[in-house]
Amino acid sequence: MTVRILVTGGTFDKEYDELEGKLYFRDSHLPEMLDLGRCKVKVDIRTLMMIDSLEMTDSDRQIILENCRKCPESHIVITHGTDTMEETARILGEASLDKTIVLTGAMVPFKFGSSDGLFNLGSALAFAQSLPKGVYIAMNGRYFRWDNVHKNRKAGVFEEKQDV
Repeated sequence: MTVRILVTGGTFDKEYDELEGKLYFRDSHLPEMLDLGRCKVKVDIRTLMMIDSLEMTDSDRQIILENCRKCPESHIVITHGTDTMEETARILGEASLDKTIVLTGAMVPFKFGSSDGLFNLGSALAFAQSLPKGVYIAMNGRYFRWDNVHKNRKAGVFEEKQDV
């Protein structure tokens, strides 16, 4: 089984420009993260975009949907910014693709060293291989169905809607 990984940017791949005091994108950290995690899962990584999810448009989400629809793999992980991950998950979920799609991200950039990204990526890969077909969000060792999740911005975690 090959897992397709679609990169869209988000905090996962941000770096810090010390001179400007700003976060920015260069290249995806996914290959480095997979090596560091000693990943033995066969993956095919495709970078679709490198943007903050707050800047993601409906047409960007359509690009993600079309890539999920057209790729031959039935197990997909999408790295995504956490601020609008729910919106993208909803569009994918409503499309009812016959695939297992798991969106994941990070609250802290990987390059900061204290990131949750490596753990979230590993969890997402495991969930993509083991969950039934559908769309999920994987964060902090948990997975959530696309239609029953929200980001608790005060606590900095994802929760089921009924937990609110």
